[in-house]
Amino acid sequence: MSNDEFRKPVSVDSAPRGSVCEWCGKPAEVQLTAIGGNAHNEGGLFCRSCGEEFARAVANASAMATAADANAQST
Repeated sequence: MSNDEFRKPVSVDSAPRGSVCEWCGKPAEVQLTAIGGNAHNEGGLFCRSCGEEFARAVANASAMATAADANAQST
């Protein structure tokens, strides 16, 4: 299976110059937006480490929702 931008749960863009991380207040490096699932279109401006945490949280939530859907369909 190909691993391209269209299969990722988070859209990544550059943060506007001078912006700050919404979680820790450090200078923001990226603007992230969740794609699909319960968190669809949620996101914000993040430093690198907080952005990685946000992306992991979205990916984990997406994986749990997919697993729950698969379990519901198999019963």
